[in-house]
Amino acid sequence: MRRLGILFILLIMPLLTVAATSFDELSFEEKLGQTLVVFVDIDSAEQVRPLIESGKLGGVLIQWGNYSLSQTKTLINKLQSWAKKSPHQLPLLISIDYEGGTVYTPITLGFDYLPTNMMFSASGDEEGAATLAYLAGLELKRTGVHINFSPVLDVNSNPGNPIIGVRSFGSKPENVTRMGLALIDGFKAAGILSIVKHFPGHGDTSQDSHYNVPVVKASREQMQNIHLAPFAGAITHQVDGIMTGHVMYPALDAKNIATFSKPILQDLLRKKMGFNGLLVTDSLDMKGATAYCTLAGCAAKALDSGEDMILLGRYIKPVTLYNQILQEVTSRGLQKRVEVAAKKIFETKEKLGLFSNDPQDIPAPSANAYQAALEKLSDKAVTLVRDTPHLLPVTAPSGKTPTVCAVFFSPARFADQLMSLTKPFLENGWKVRSYNAALTPHQKDSQRAAQCAKGADLLIVTSLQWADKTNINQKNAINGLLKENKRTVFISTMSPYDIKNYPEAPTVLATYGLNKYVLQTAAKIILGKVKPQGTLPVEIK
Repeated sequence: MRRLGILFILLIMPLLTVAATSFDELSFEEKLGQTLVVFVDIDSAEQVRPLIESGKLGGVLIQWGNYSLSQTKTLINKLQSWAKKSPHQLPLLISIDYEGGTVYTPITLGFDYLPTNMMFSASGDEEGAATLAYLAGLELKRTGVHINFSPVLDVNSNPGNPIIGVRSFGSKPENVTRMGLALIDGFKAAGILSIVKHFPGHGDTSQDSHYNVPVVKASREQMQNIHLAPFAGAITHQVDGIMTGHVMYPALDAKNIATFSKPILQDLLRKKMGFNGLLVTDSLDMKGATAYCTLAGCAAKALDSGEDMILLGRYIKPVTLYNQILQEVTSRGLQKRVEVAAKKIFETKEKLGLFSNDPQDIPAPSANAYQAALEKLSDKAVTLVRDTPHLLPVTAPSGKTPTVCAVFFSPARFADQLMSLTKPFLENGWKVRSYNAALTPHQKDSQRAAQCAKGADLLIVTSLQWADKTNINQKNAINGLLKENKRTVFISTMSPYDIKNYPEAPTVLATYGLNKYVLQTAAKIILGKVKPQGTLPVEIK
């Protein structure tokens, strides 16, 4: 499949270097540490310093926080400087959850806004998706990141899924596979390893594995044809790693969640599907895992089941936990399993050239190129779900200056994005009124929204629902506005499943994310400047 055209010539090949330290020189304690990953941010970094300087930590996951790109780079450099003080100067693998959508907002870590997977899928633009992943990946690489826990390859076949939603490419396995491979290609071209998730599929769950143990009741045949298909495609595409889910699949293993399942990890994934890359746990501090064991016990259990990289979470005492894990794996006789897992991690670091002292010359990504690519993708993604009264494109009433009222229901952190919806109206001679109501509106929000809408020639109302859970206050407020003004355009700005809450909305657009680019596209569609091109990646019933 053709990706990125000439950009793929820039594919960063693994450096052929020889590690200053051979794997066999490491102590068992250091080898165990290679398999472990803890979550850090600026405030918590010092807590993991003793473990890093003793060579007993293989990697970290940088947590989202409200700090700049330069602060992120400073944090990573500091962590790696501690690693150089370890007995064998073992560099850290730096990971990030850079999957867009609900896991990212425009103010975190200083990285570029990455669209939600559902927005990528709605655009149908594989080359555009790969281009964005490539440009975003260059910035990750320049900052010192090696691994991205993305893309999500879960097929969101359950509209009531409380955790996946727009993190998925949609409800069709073929679309999930096609767009997932495009992102993998883009990140790979930038030298970033992709760890896809959540094997063997978190898309048919009705519970969140952060808080419960979800059960997927799909048959073995359904698992094969729907949920496993994107992972099979990624394996054929030689994806670097796969993250497993804390989910129970009775058709595959009636006793264990996937993270602790030898039938799923070894018999199915390794042997039958032929996967030889890194196996990574989801965070073991989630209730989906700790329902069965202590955190240290879960780490040992995951290693025993076949996992290579163990994510330990954030709110921990790193040194104490390490000692507990060491005791667990030793008492269970898991030395050989640790050896195999640690060698995979060590070889990954060699592949990435982390033992080389020669700095890599990584080209600076162009902000203009990224913005242009994102605007192009946005124009292809925004979807006209219905327009029963044929309102679009809107025509201004003759003989007067038209007025548009835009009412947004969104978190305050998105406030700087919202004016992109109203700016095109101002530029076309409209009077503009707007009101940014709370995500969960109170009576005063409804009153101010109604005041804004009163007498407007056009009313635009936006909703925001993260996944399956309907915000009743928001639903009631929006339905109230819809009754007051028949010339209304309703915009679903995150999960398109919330459209079913507004059957009275005559004209409906879906953006699959809340950012200035899709809002700008939505305005251009309403005004007739561009034609809607997006396709719904899921079924709305």
